[in-house]
Amino acid sequence: MSELSEKLLMKKENAYKTASEEERAEIYSYAEGYKAFLDGAKTEREAVRYALTMAEKKGYRPYRFGDPVKAGDQLFYNNRGKNLFLMKIGKAPLETAGIRIVAAHVDSPRLDLKQCPVYEDSEMCFFKTHYYGGIKKYQWTAIPLALHGTIVRADGTEVDISVGEDENDPIFYINDLLPHLAQKQSREPLGEAISGETLNILVGGLPLAGEEGDAIKLGVLKILNEKYGIVESDFLSAEICAVPAMKARDIGFDRALIASYGHDDRVCAYPALTALLNTEDTENTVIVVLADKEEIGSEGTTGMQSVLLNDLIEQISISLGANPRLVREASACLSADVNAAYDPNFKDVFEKANSSLVSCGTALSKYTGSRGKSGSNDASAEFVGRIRRIFADGKVAWQSAELGKVDAGGGGTVAKYIAKMNIDTVDLGVPVISMHAPYEAISKADLFATYRACAAFIDSCK
Repeated sequence: MSELSEKLLMKKENAYKTASEEERAEIYSYAEGYKAFLDGAKTEREAVRYALTMAEKKGYRPYRFGDPVKAGDQLFYNNRGKNLFLMKIGKAPLETAGIRIVAAHVDSPRLDLKQCPVYEDSEMCFFKTHYYGGIKKYQWTAIPLALHGTIVRADGTEVDISVGEDENDPIFYINDLLPHLAQKQSREPLGEAISGETLNILVGGLPLAGEEGDAIKLGVLKILNEKYGIVESDFLSAEICAVPAMKARDIGFDRALIASYGHDDRVCAYPALTALLNTEDTENTVIVVLADKEEIGSEGTTGMQSVLLNDLIEQISISLGANPRLVREASACLSADVNAAYDPNFKDVFEKANSSLVSCGTALSKYTGSRGKSGSNDASAEFVGRIRRIFADGKVAWQSAELGKVDAGGGGTVAKYIAKMNIDTVDLGVPVISMHAPYEAISKADLFATYRACAAFIDSCK
């Protein structure tokens, strides 16, 4: 490359190419911790519990509204077991330094059980489901599934369940139509060939001895009653979901990538979490948010449209003698969420120059949204410039990206909800192949680059 080309041209470069042997070993080592997180945190409840265990080992303690705070405090606020705020109080004045916020979500597309799920038909027992988030329904048939969740019994006691992950556990299954009889189905549009009401999970086939009628259903309910102390009506106050019963695994002969359920968005949540827990910086006040409900619009008490983040900023500010409005104005946020990696097998929906490439670093998205940037935060040039300088100082491998061609579709994140609080926000995250599939793929290099990006942002000066 000529001197002029080196000076003027921008290029994306595979991060593995520039990594030393020591750096590559660090990338692969970091990925092992992430894979353990994926396998141990397949739901938002499990992700919160996993993160809390890590945080408590680092000395984080519970925060209650009204508690005084001081520099050096390491606090957490557990919102209903499905949304977690980790807070580290720094020495820098809040009104000028603001708060560094990194917000990721820990819910993923899945199948939720309906409130009245159990039925028997044609010598089989099933659970009825309602899918959660954007999925291709046909991808969820004929794969091994596990059941995870929480049941609140009639007396108010709670029981957690997880079945299908251990090698000795049974798995669960959604029937598909054999190709011999699927001529009509094969001619239907891809999004209509499998309907939501046919995503029924096969859970049993053994009739209970001595019973007539729904003997298989009774047999399943008897097992559940003996193991968990529940009756059929307890499903009315339960949150149980079906997720792929598959572990995180390396992809390829060189093990450069990872396949797993739930990369979106735990592949950003884990770097945000570990960047905070590993930092020794005491200057900046930092909040890492692990949010729920992003896949269905960030609604409800545990989603980012809740007022809780604003309330926490207000309480921390008042406790430290700062004006909350000035603190929000001085604050900055990385909305840590994934982007669609360019896939040469489906190149028609991508505009390559503005797509993220696998293994070329974490992807910074100035805007998301769809068709005319609808629903986008669209970060300012000044804030993107600030982030560029932070990444340059931190030697972060990064690339710019948007999600697909202008008229091909698009997507959203939590960025716009945080920006509504008058906080500068930009999207940043790992490029994902096969996003929202039961088994997604990411590069270990991009995972580690996102960790480096979160760490550089947390430790950065104003």
